[in-house]
Amino acid sequence: MSIATGVAKQLRMKVESAWGVAPGASGAQLLRRVASNLSLRKETFQSAEKVTHYQRVDFRHGVRSVGGAITGEISPGTYEDFIAACVRKVFVAVSAITGASITITGAGPTYTISRAAGSWLTDGVKAGQVGRLTAGSFNAANLNKNLFVLAAVAADLTVMPLNGVALFAEGPIAASTWTIPGKETYVPTSGHTDSSFAIEHWHADVSLSELFLGCKPSSMAIGMPPSGMSTIGFDFMGKDVTTAGAAYYTTPTAETESGVLAAVNGLLVAQGGQVALLTGLNFGLAGGHAYAGPVVGSNTHPDIGEGRVVVEGSFTALFQDATLRDYFLNETEVSLLVALSTSPAAAAEFMSFSLPRIKIGSADKDDPDQAITQTHSFAALLNTAGGAATSSHETTLAVQDSLA
Repeated sequence: MSIATGVAKQLRMKVESAWGVAPGASGAQLLRRVASNLSLRKETFQSAEKVTHYQRVDFRHGVRSVGGAITGEISPGTYEDFIAACVRKVFVAVSAITGASITITGAGPTYTISRAAGSWLTDGVKAGQVGRLTAGSFNAANLNKNLFVLAAVAADLTVMPLNGVALFAEGPIAASTWTIPGKETYVPTSGHTDSSFAIEHWHADVSLSELFLGCKPSSMAIGMPPSGMSTIGFDFMGKDVTTAGAAYYTTPTAETESGVLAAVNGLLVAQGGQVALLTGLNFGLAGGHAYAGPVVGSNTHPDIGEGRVVVEGSFTALFQDATLRDYFLNETEVSLLVALSTSPAAAAEFMSFSLPRIKIGSADKDDPDQAITQTHSFAALLNTAGGAATSSHETTLAVQDSLA
């Protein structure tokens, strides 16, 4: 007798066209994972009758739903559909800036990239993005290198190389191109999407399929330890499950093969300055989802409603000076930007996360014999100063994925 194993289980998913209705069997995506424990859940109720034998008479199943979590390690291009569903906006590309006359100045660790004409802001460049100089007669040290944008004004970008390798000061270089790799998304102020997924557990070793319908990610959690793989997790709420002895999805696209992000290959910036002594960052997004409630004549919920998008988290840092502490003491609103890459290579694949307006809610310190660590909780707020032709989006959270 065969017993199902986790390594033989395949996780497959596809966006639904209508909530709770299985999409076509082709065009699904196989997903990498650490774990997926989606399961059917049922409300239950029991008889309250009193009878002479003193025992319970009946126990029944009620409304069905789906719940559980999918967890993984963050890799570019892997979880873009789930992330987009959480922020309620699809990933879109940012147009490259071509034909620019560009000058690079500075001696590190930050550099200024200036253009002779035009505006970085008008062209859609934002703090927190990662860009590359991809055309122009630049020194080889400057071409096709991930450059993390710390600040942006019309004529100048302040950047740091994501791999820490110095740029070469030069310019003006004519006919240059600035490219924003991949695509980006963010929590919008209007035009929100409402996406759901049909997610299959295909147990190949025992030939059993469980297709979970109407699945919406109700929350997302990001973990960035100082040493180790960065993690991502999604909690799901769904409508129902169908089962079969054969896989539902036919010839799904293979899993992505991009490297896993690690905090050792990245930068974290608070209010435009690198936090060099960070010892951990965790943040999450909650979507406020709720079932619409049971209705007579149906054993499934009629809908899953969406609520406010709330982003909050915490980070820890070695207690070096008063900067982070005083952000808390003075209730100072700051930005928090982080970019992680898959390797130290100049043009490694990457993801960036931008929280343009946060307020720190604590500054708790431990008391060991050795280095003191501060723990800072924070809440992300709508960045009302952001928007088109500014240095940030009007949002609480923006995400860039080089392979989206």
